[in-house]
Amino acid sequence: MFDLSGRVALVTGGNGGIGLGFARGLARNGAAVMVAGRDPAKNAAAVTALEELGATAASVEVDVTDQESLKAMVARCVEVLGRLDILVNNAGTNIRRPPEQVTLQDWHTVLNTNLTSAMFAAQAAHPYLKAGGVGRVINNGSMLSIFGMPLHAAYASSKGAVVQLTKSLATAWAKDGITVNCVLPGWIDTDLTRGARRDIPGLDDNVRARAPAGRWGTPEDFEGIAAFYASDAAAYITGTSIAVDGGYSIQG
Repeated sequence: MFDLSGRVALVTGGNGGIGLGFARGLARNGAAVMVAGRDPAKNAAAVTALEELGATAASVEVDVTDQESLKAMVARCVEVLGRLDILVNNAGTNIRRPPEQVTLQDWHTVLNTNLTSAMFAAQAAHPYLKAGGVGRVINNGSMLSIFGMPLHAAYASSKGAVVQLTKSLATAWAKDGITVNCVLPGWIDTDLTRGARRDIPGLDDNVRARAPAGRWGTPEDFEGIAAFYASDAAAYITGTSIAVDGGYSIQG
């Protein structure tokens, strides 16, 4: 039921952090994986890590804020690995400022990276996902689609919109045999959140105290949700968003 043998996955931002966690989960269950990222050295290291799991893996450089680059990314995946069954829209960024200090460039940078890229990567992937008959789109959202924080106006807006994009694509593409679902990460120990710990006094203590799990998440915590959403076990599940946050978002 969870076997992904013969299927091909493309993971944006898959060369580190949560993205590599997604990629590892898909690879462990038999999928061939194309890692897409800006940094060729990180891409190569991620490919090596996936190959050490016994998976077929490759990489492609991409600028997710450029529509033509996204089209080229998808075409390269199909050229190298033969097909495309699973798209993981994971690439993201954040600029932490009080909303009264957010610039127009800040706003566009965050929304183009987190939201617009997901839309147009999915659009580019659509014909291949449809043709394969088992199409899956997995979008990376955030627990900040559930509640707000003072330094995250652009980020929270982009991730709330990712949840709604997920629902829209799910309703549009169900007829094509494609499911579209969303993952809502909580506080995960990555390069991005290490910056938040520097910027937000007391954040580390707050996360450990508030999350019922009593710890920060790790990229490995995303291996299972990726494999589940991509598999036949989730064939009748679409338009959903599942929090992977150790229970942080359920606490008052």
